[in-house]
Amino acid sequence: MIPLPIGFIRSYRFQPASRRWLARQIAALICLSSVMACELPRVGPTRAEIIADLNTTEKNLIVEVDAAVARKTASIPALGFSNKFKSAAILGSDTIQPGDTLGLTIWESVESSLLAAQNSNSTILDEVQVDGEGYIFIPYAGRIKAAGHSPDSIRQHLTEILQVQTPDPQVQVRRSSGDGATVSVIGAVVQQGIYPIERPTRTLGAMLARAGGVTIEPEVAQITILRGSLLEKVWFQDLYNHPNTDIPLRAGDRVLVETDTRAFTSLGSTGTQARIGFPTQTISAIEALALVGGLSPVTSDPQGIFVFRNEAAKTANHVLGRSDLTGEVKIVYILDLTKPTGIFIARDFTIRDQDTVYVTEAAFTQWNKLIAAVTGSLDAVNTINQSANTLSLKR
Repeated sequence: MIPLPIGFIRSYRFQPASRRWLARQIAALICLSSVMACELPRVGPTRAEIIADLNTTEKNLIVEVDAAVARKTASIPALGFSNKFKSAAILGSDTIQPGDTLGLTIWESVESSLLAAQNSNSTILDEVQVDGEGYIFIPYAGRIKAAGHSPDSIRQHLTEILQVQTPDPQVQVRRSSGDGATVSVIGAVVQQGIYPIERPTRTLGAMLARAGGVTIEPEVAQITILRGSLLEKVWFQDLYNHPNTDIPLRAGDRVLVETDTRAFTSLGSTGTQARIGFPTQTISAIEALALVGGLSPVTSDPQGIFVFRNEAAKTANHVLGRSDLTGEVKIVYILDLTKPTGIFIARDFTIRDQDTVYVTEAAFTQWNKLIAAVTGSLDAVNTINQSANTLSLKR
């Protein structure tokens, strides 16, 4: 309940008067009682209320941001490919894959040939299909691993096997049909689809170019590679800023291009209360406030800028000077823009995914609301008084 000035209450002492006076007194009391009984509207807790509540329960989890805290919390989860992806060799454009169809021709240098028909020294094997396990079957040679090899390496291996049974065999291997190694490219690209790994498109960047490039802002575009049970991500811009992230592709890779899904929530005395997506890879507290229209020039408290965050235990222990915290730790960071270095510190303090940025109202704001409520109540009293005067004149 909000107390009213004593002088204001005294001005409404009952005095002997007419019915019109009594009506005015009753109306004024009703209006004043309404103002005193109701909680005035506000955007949320004040700075003092937040600090008092947290000091009561979790005192060590309130952190006033200074230059040191800004440095300790500046790291963000990095995207990038592991060495397993980076160290993969460039895949040959003629690599055989399961489902491909091969054609083989075998020449023998003896009259009594092992494979050729009578009066012929060559044998043609058309439509030799690579099975699901990657093997082909050749008479007198048995099952041979074909998938993952080039036609030339299969030729050499088959020659070594056959020359044990027939002198100086000559073997030719060609891929008759089949898509060979392919990858699927989906998401925010000009043309989604399944593309073969050819000589010009054996790396991630070249394959994205083959799909027409990305259709979203490059700065917030993320590339996800799903290879078997492995899933890894990289920023699109890193493909060109850091050439070692332009990895060789493998058959069956799935490439997904999507917009960065990170966001923070803005509440309180700001220009906008909303969930805001990250427009760049990193944003500071100053940039976050600018994205929502800045502080309200009428109601905001520049000393009461709070960032609510679930912090990783490693960072929380580093910031708080502790070693006992585990799991996610709820920390409330406080920024003060009235200090000489406040703007610089807020510019260096990094906003993270799922942060809540809350700006409190200045203390005088509630008093202004009270005055407005009382003024509105007095206007109502004047209206009732005028109505009562009118009724009295009519009588």
